[in-house]
Amino acid sequence: MIEIQDVYKTFNGVPVLKGLNLTIRDGETMVIIGRSGCGKSVLLKHMIGLLKPDAGRILVDGVDIAALGPRELMEIRKKFGMLFQGAALFDSMTVAENVGFALYEHTRMTDQEIRERVTLYLSMVGMEGIEDKKPAELSGGMRKRVGLARAIAIGPQIILYDEPTTGIDPIMGDIINDLILKMRDTLSVSGCAVTHDMTSAYKIADRIAMMYDGRIVQIGSPDEIKNSTNPIVRQFISGSSKGPIKILDD
Repeated sequence: MIEIQDVYKTFNGVPVLKGLNLTIRDGETMVIIGRSGCGKSVLLKHMIGLLKPDAGRILVDGVDIAALGPRELMEIRKKFGMLFQGAALFDSMTVAENVGFALYEHTRMTDQEIRERVTLYLSMVGMEGIEDKKPAELSGGMRKRVGLARAIAIGPQIILYDEPTTGIDPIMGDIINDLILKMRDTLSVSGCAVTHDMTSAYKIADRIAMMYDGRIVQIGSPDEIKNSTNPIVRQFISGSSKGPIKILDD
């Protein structure tokens, strides 16, 4: 579904991605772990074409999106849904308008058809009956679920999750994890999540990739990562200040 081939990216002379390679298979949920500031979100932005690599290729269904013009890139982006870290809802719009935004922009569906789809996807995330509320009236967990409904409303093939459990309590975090699994199983979508929440990573991942120093240092199943002998992975998953990952790496 997505192939990242030898990708490099530098900001203001500081290298962030250093020849990174990663493949996300059709139908799987890949979780990318690593310290805050290590470039996980930068990598997500490359996948959806918000950033272009200095070198290397980003293939989506075999198409190198880094080589596309704006119009072709817009078509590729229709394959993606994205749940942003803070949900990124439009404050001036109602919940229904937020969830249906991409449908109004990119389809010829009638208002009634959009309303019906909005109701369907809000019900899938347990948020039925709040169509006319504004984001300011919702809790953090509710905004996350509305953001997920918006991400799936366009019928994506791939959903990107940027820190899906950040900023919410552990119980709501587990609800979000369950919804991510539900999206994979009921909608048959591929997924890629970036997080430093290992409880979430172990639960939702088919495979986990550890990112460090601009590269992927290990990929494996949740059990393989839990039992890794790689000292970088061991230090990160144990949360220890002792090891090869330096405190000032950020």
